[in-house]
Amino acid sequence: MAKNVIGTDLETCSTDPMTGFYRDGCCNTGASDAGLHVICAVMTAEFLDFSKSRGNDLSTPNPLYRFAGLQPGDRWCLCAARWKEAYDAGQAPQVVLRATHVSALEFASLEELREHAVDESER
Repeated sequence: MAKNVIGTDLETCSTDPMTGFYRDGCCNTGASDAGLHVICAVMTAEFLDFSKSRGNDLSTPNPLYRFAGLQPGDRWCLCAARWKEAYDAGQAPQVVLRATHVSALEFASLEELREHAVDESER
């Protein structure tokens, strides 16, 4: 069982929309996940605009990939480097620590992630 950034078992990020590199609802990763889609983030309009400005449009549907597009409030497994880029630019979305894979700590510190934790008790 994979672990999260707080050392417990990795929890589901979202099944509606279905997320994760493996589309299993969890921010699991493996050798084929070059982007490390490991941070369970809660989308905001500001972050979606930021991501689009960086060339990764997450809000526009793409039927070719059965992707309906994300809306503010949706949970999604983000690439760790994109989240850190957004953090450094002051645009990072909130994070669900219990659903964020431990490998996210290779890109962002636990303190940085806790600053944006959805659950106030995890800050």
